[in-house]
Amino acid sequence: MEALVSALPYAEILLSILLIVGIALQQRGATLGGAFGGDNFASMFYKRRGAEKFLFNATIAVAILLVLAAIANFLLAGS
Repeated sequence: MEALVSALPYAEILLSILLIVGIALQQRGATLGGAFGGDNFASMFYKRRGAEKFLFNATIAVAILLVLAAIANFLLAGS
């Protein structure tokens, strides 16, 4: 149990770096206006396919794992 508590912060750091990379790889052609809801002409809705779909799903999985690791770290460090 002690090894898990000491390894969780490193897992959180690794997961946060992976999440940043996953999000950054998805930001292609995004403008500042698009970040605030504007720029409707540049945004198109389309179906993700292939590697883009895998990257999208992997980013969601990494985000969920990061939240679970943070909750586990909070619960285990308190005891």
